[in-house]
Amino acid sequence: MFFCEFLLYYLVLIQCHWPQLKTSASPDPTSTLKAMFLSDTHLLGEITGHWFDKLRREWQMERAYQSAIWLLQPDIVFILGDLFDEGKWSNSKSWENDVARFQSIFRHPPHTELLVVVGNHDIGFHYEMTAHKLNRFEKAFNFTSGKVVSRKGINFVLVNSVALEGDDCIICRAAEDQILEVSRQLSCSRLVPKISTARPVKSKTSHRYIHGKKKNHPDFVKKCRSVQPLPASAPVLLQHYPLYRESDSECTEEDSASPEEKKVLFKERYDVLSQDASQKLLRLIQPRLILSGHTHSACRVLHGNVPEISVPSFSWRNRNNPSFIMGLITAEDFSLEKCFLPTEDTVIYTYCGAGVLLGLCAAIYLLPLSFSKSFDTTKQKPV
Repeated sequence: MFFCEFLLYYLVLIQCHWPQLKTSASPDPTSTLKAMFLSDTHLLGEITGHWFDKLRREWQMERAYQSAIWLLQPDIVFILGDLFDEGKWSNSKSWENDVARFQSIFRHPPHTELLVVVGNHDIGFHYEMTAHKLNRFEKAFNFTSGKVVSRKGINFVLVNSVALEGDDCIICRAAEDQILEVSRQLSCSRLVPKISTARPVKSKTSHRYIHGKKKNHPDFVKKCRSVQPLPASAPVLLQHYPLYRESDSECTEEDSASPEEKKVLFKERYDVLSQDASQKLLRLIQPRLILSGHTHSACRVLHGNVPEISVPSFSWRNRNNPSFIMGLITAEDFSLEKCFLPTEDTVIYTYCGAGVLLGLCAAIYLLPLSFSKSFDTTKQKPV
C-alpha cells in the first residue's frame, strides 16, 4: 500500500523534466515562466458519485498533484475546465463542499499560483448555463471570461468557451464583449512599440508621451487612450472547448483517442467550438499557442501556423494513463513537454502480484505446520 499509494507517484514523476527552449540552453529565470497545464479533474459529486470511487480518484489526484508540485516547483498552474463533475447540478451546499474538497486536493505553496478556466461540467452546457452558476464559479475561483493574466511579460487569455455559442444570449453577449475588449488591449499593446518618435525623447514623463511614445498619434488616440497597456508579446489562449476540428482522426499522440473514437465526427458547440467562433477567436486574440481540454484525450493540431494542444484528463476515472503538460515560456518563445502519471494498470497489477505472493508465503508457512500437526495426531496413543 505504501508503494502503490505514495512512493509510486514520486518514482514516476521524478523522471519528468522541464523542456529546453530552442533559443536558449540556459534560460534566464527572471524572464522564464515554468507553467503546468492540466484539465478535466471531474471531482465527483453526491448525485452520481459512489463514495469509494470518489475517495479513490481524489486520493490519486491529490497524491499526483502534490508530488508534481514538490518535485517540479512550477511558477503557475492552469486547470482547463471541468474541475467538477456535477457543478451543473449542485445546490449551494454541495457546491461549497465540492469547492472545499478541490482546494484541499489542489493546495499549493505560496510561490506557486493556481488559475482555472470554466468548463461545461462546472456551469452546464449552453442550454443549462445560468448567471447564478457562472457567478458562483467566478466568486470561488476569481475567474472572468476574457481575463488577461500577465506574468513575466507573458500574456495568458482565459476564455469561457461555453459561452461562445453565438446566439446573442445575455451571458454569451457579455463574454463576447469581454473578448473584444481583450482584443483591443492586445492590439494597443502591439501598436504602442511601433509608434516611436522620430527624435530622442528627453522627458518620458511628459503628458504627450506614454512609455516614450506619442499619445497624439492618430491610431493611438482613436483606439488606445483609455487602454491599460499589456506586455507586447503574443498571447497564449486557454479555454475548455477545443477550436473547431472535424474529429481526432489526425491525432497521433500515444494518449490520443482510441481508433474507434477517432472515427466519430465532432459536433460543433458540443465537442468543439463552432467554425465561426474559432475563426473569430483566432482573428481577435491572435495567439501564438492554444491549450484546451474537454475531449479527455491528447491531440496536437495546427490552425494555420498556431499550434493547439488538447490536454488529456487528469483523472484515472477517465483515462488509464493521465498526464499533464509542462511548459517553459518566455515573451518570445515556448517549449512544451508531457509528463505521464502512473498508469492504473500498474497499481492493479502490483496489488494482484502482492496478493499472490502473500498467499504463497502464507501457504509455505502454514503447510509444514499443518503436516506436523497431522503427524503428531497419528502418533498419539489412545487413553
